[in-house]
Amino acid sequence: MKHFDVLVVGAGPAGLAAAQAAAAGGGAVAIVDDNPLAGGQIWRGGPQHQRDSRAPTLWAALQAATNVSFLAQTRVLYSPAPGQLQVQTADTADTLHFNHLVIATGARERLLPFPGWTLPGVTGAGGLQALVKGGYPVAGKRVVVAGSGPLLLAVAATLRERGAEIVAIVEQAPLPALARFAVGLVATPSKTMQALRLFAQLRGIAYLRNSHVVAAHGNGVLDSVKVQRGGRQQTFDCDYLACGYGLLPNLELAQALGCATGAANGQTVVQTGSWQQTSIPGVYCAGEGTGIGGVDLALVEGRIAGLAASGQAQHMQAALDERARWKKFAARLARAFALRPELATLAADDTIVCRCEDVVHAELRGHASWRSAKLQTRCGMGPCQGRICGGATEVLYGWRPDAVRMPIAPARIDTLIATADV
Repeated sequence: MKHFDVLVVGAGPAGLAAAQAAAAGGGAVAIVDDNPLAGGQIWRGGPQHQRDSRAPTLWAALQAATNVSFLAQTRVLYSPAPGQLQVQTADTADTLHFNHLVIATGARERLLPFPGWTLPGVTGAGGLQALVKGGYPVAGKRVVVAGSGPLLLAVAATLRERGAEIVAIVEQAPLPALARFAVGLVATPSKTMQALRLFAQLRGIAYLRNSHVVAAHGNGVLDSVKVQRGGRQQTFDCDYLACGYGLLPNLELAQALGCATGAANGQTVVQTGSWQQTSIPGVYCAGEGTGIGGVDLALVEGRIAGLAASGQAQHMQAALDERARWKKFAARLARAFALRPELATLAADDTIVCRCEDVVHAELRGHASWRSAKLQTRCGMGPCQGRICGGATEVLYGWRPDAVRMPIAPARIDTLIATADV
């Protein structure tokens, strides 16, 4: 049993920024993350190894702080009582007590079903990037990167850097929307420079706007993808298809604690006040859980949450002003890369929607709600607990999961037995 003044869940940019800000208040601070290294998805591999200079600087400051603990490979399971989180490590279980909690659990990719999307060789865009950053070999492999959003460019750049042949980048957003977004980058010069660097890295690669994948083909393994380009279709031979349609906030912990959610830029997010506080006293949320906005917004929201949680509100005015600027960027991002309606019509009757339980489109489309489909087909009942199919069914049928299943992450039986006996 451990007690902390400020407990931060998530070691991505928002969580690290929150911990650094909170540490200046002098209380005991802990960062919990279920990965072995800090950094989250965007700084995967450890913040000390990133090209973004803010990452190693932030990590060095946290390592130098004597009142900050990093609890790696620690998975949050549920809250047994207010001010407590039950966690599991590789070896044991523990109860963490806190005065203030900062939720910085980030986001995951939205994957949408289409014929062939379960073939070996078809991955999420960010998923393949993460594998490659971890050492997965792609040198000499032909890759189509598809879906929507600036992440596609970053993924393609990473893959090309590691020796992959990028066959094409397939972006579903139309040219007018992309042009408006590009013009809007004038308000954020750092993003303009980032975009220019990416396009320079990707020179010579086809960037197909107003296009989307309609099917993946292969005899047991992917060998080609069919792409809709305006009024015609084109087939590309490839070894991998990295396909992702933006990001979805990870809301499970916040919802399990009873934090109110709402809609922002077309997504369900945790509702927060001016200091990132949620509807639950003493609980704050920062980063992608409050809306998809990128690393800059995540960093400043994390700082605000950390300052508020540690009683340093007098130091946050500059951060509040910066947050307002990045909130506007997030809104422009959402408008530019809004998903086209055709993406909800790609699944055939026999296309699997829930991969954990092998539930196909024909079994789901007649149901009126997530709850009905879950009860009668087991959709969302598998190991991912609806994290993959939940995002897909929202696009396909307009459903949203209405409850969070406990524990919020897979747990060992011995852990649950031990905590039940306490």
